[in-house]
Amino acid sequence: MLRARSLVAPLALVLAAHLEACVSAATTPRVSAARGAQQNGYASYYSDALAGRATASGEPYRPEALTAAHRSLPLGTEVRVTRTDTGRAVTVRINDRGPYAGAQRIIDLSRAAATTLAMLRAGVVPVVVEVLAVPRRRAERER
Repeated sequence: MLRARSLVAPLALVLAAHLEACVSAATTPRVSAARGAQQNGYASYYSDALAGRATASGEPYRPEALTAAHRSLPLGTEVRVTRTDTGRAVTVRINDRGPYAGAQRIIDLSRAAATTLAMLRAGVVPVVVEVLAVPRRRAERER
């Protein structure tokens, strides 16, 4: 009986974290994939420990590339990410899915993109994401 009780607290924490991730993914507003569409929220960046691991597009994560993860934009979409507190901006290509660390985080950036935005020390910064170009196949399907 004592052993079963000792497992309840850790199991409850895991369940709570999973539930929070599911709720935040479900409640995050989707941005239109149309050119010029914008989304406001927060950006974070990938850990270097993920270098070389496959992204949702199948390509390996490269910290030196200007890439990013977004929950709903089509893979291959080009977006401009602008820090709303400094005005610094960078153009990145969506090649992965995420972030899943809360409803207000809307994009995960590569280290190179985060460096361009001067956000390495802060870790999470307010941004606006603007769609610049949608992959050709997606644009043709929507006509």
